[in-house]
Amino acid sequence: MIVIDTHTHTISSGHAYSTVQEMAKEAAVNGVKMFAVTDHGPAMLGAPSLYHFGNLHTIPRELYGVRIIKGVEANIIDYNGKIDIPEIYLKRLEFVLASFHDICIEPSTVEDHTNALVNALRNPYIDAVAHPGNPTFQVDIDKVVAAAKKYNKFIEINNHSFIVRTGSEKNCKEFALKCKENGVSIVCGSDAHISFDVGNFERVKNILNEVEMPEELIINTSVERFEEYLRLRRERLAAL
Repeated sequence: MIVIDTHTHTISSGHAYSTVQEMAKEAAVNGVKMFAVTDHGPAMLGAPSLYHFGNLHTIPRELYGVRIIKGVEANIIDYNGKIDIPEIYLKRLEFVLASFHDICIEPSTVEDHTNALVNALRNPYIDAVAHPGNPTFQVDIDKVVAAAKKYNKFIEINNHSFIVRTGSEKNCKEFALKCKENGVSIVCGSDAHISFDVGNFERVKNILNEVEMPEELIINTSVERFEEYLRLRRERLAAL
């Protein structure tokens, strides 16, 4: 059972429609034990300023019995894997996704896209690449999975992709298969833009069932395992 949602958006993203409190309330109803608030970085049209991410500590650790993880969906803004959140703000966050959006960067070649994701995964502050199965930004899946393994990072399987990123299903299934073959852990994100979708993994579960993904490779199935990852992450970053 998936009890953690590592990719959600609040009204602060500019094109989402629920507050943190509304998200937490619905998460509790849906049996979600933890969720990450990962509003878009400032390169996205309508996104919050950097000060928003510097002030996330004001959100309580728990609301309605649900643990709130303070994070961001950072935008990749060049093909060297640069993102739109400076290190001074990344240091204050608990979980960082990095992803492509064509409003923030022009789609290019498979080689460019792959290079960007590999370099993003190399960044010590980035935990996962979000919706990497998007065919608009086609990548060399083997190379991206190998980078995730090398840097001990996650590949996201994104529930929203099957709705808004046409053609993602084939790539997502291939990512899941390659992660399974290589022992690379995945994260499952609803990519919720309204509270009712927090914890909605209907399409993700179909993919994971098809490839028979081992539960131990799905980080979202265990609160204890995810909290241990966050603890080790804090230790790792403190040593930089």
